[in-house]
Amino acid sequence: MTKLYTFGKYLRRKFNTNVYKVPISIPGFTCPNIDGTSARGGCVFCENESFSPNLKEKEKIKLNLYSKENPLLDRQLKSLEWQFNNTLPFLKKRFGAKKFIVYFQSFTNTYAPFDTLKALYEKALSFEDVVGISVGTRTDSITDETLEYLLDLSKKTEVWIEYGIQTSNDETYKKINRGHDFANVVDTINKTKNLGLNVCGHLIYGLPGESRKDWEKTFIDTIKLNIDSIKFHPMYVTKNTLLAKDYEEGRFIPISEEDYIDILVWSIKNLPDNVSIQRMTAGIDSLLAPQWCRDKSIQMSHIIKKLKENGIKV
Repeated sequence: MTKLYTFGKYLRRKFNTNVYKVPISIPGFTCPNIDGTSARGGCVFCENESFSPNLKEKEKIKLNLYSKENPLLDRQLKSLEWQFNNTLPFLKKRFGAKKFIVYFQSFTNTYAPFDTLKALYEKALSFEDVVGISVGTRTDSITDETLEYLLDLSKKTEVWIEYGIQTSNDETYKKINRGHDFANVVDTINKTKNLGLNVCGHLIYGLPGESRKDWEKTFIDTIKLNIDSIKFHPMYVTKNTLLAKDYEEGRFIPISEEDYIDILVWSIKNLPDNVSIQRMTAGIDSLLAPQWCRDKSIQMSHIIKKLKENGIKV
């Protein structure tokens, strides 16, 4: 029976202890879709704050993030520290975590002035027991200066760049209001990999108008980019998104659990041995549909059962 190669296993092998990612949402960060630089309105599925539970309204108030007395960077640094310290006790107690990677998760975490990025990354790396950072971003929103800086950091600490690939279908990119094409994905990831940086690619199965054939092609096209790790997501609908309107008016039908698990298992069976898996599904509080995405633990039990049936041990 083949054993699943997870990111947790990769980290344990490298650091010889339990290492966990601490998700962070930086206040004031946005993306070129949302601010109108690329394509107004954001991606049709985007509700970024739902991705990161750390930055709720009460914490914004507690941190006085809306105060005009402090510069934005000062508030961002305070928020970063508060979120990190607030998450640590849970990870230590539940998972026995000993070391940590600060994960800049929500929005586009290279889409800011370079000095701001540098200050935030270095602040994250200054925390006790932090062994690295992982930076979530878009392939159209990272500069050569930032890449070179992250490369320099990677010589002394663990550094990952997580790119939202989602699909390799240019027509789908237009439908979801992505603001770039797959050629941009290829160029940026090739550049990143040629520098020697670690890359995690995010894929979404069930995007509007796509079929099983599209999902398989996206997976194959992504693997050709020589990524180091991968995240799989089902396309779910959350409240307050453009996709929610399409769903409510019957123009979008979410992927079924059966279809999602089938394509997920197929993908894992065809995954190169050196590519670790960071995520196999997702659950979310503000879910509108499909209902099978509501409970992640139930999803995982169904996925594990199907993987075992296909000779893959978790």
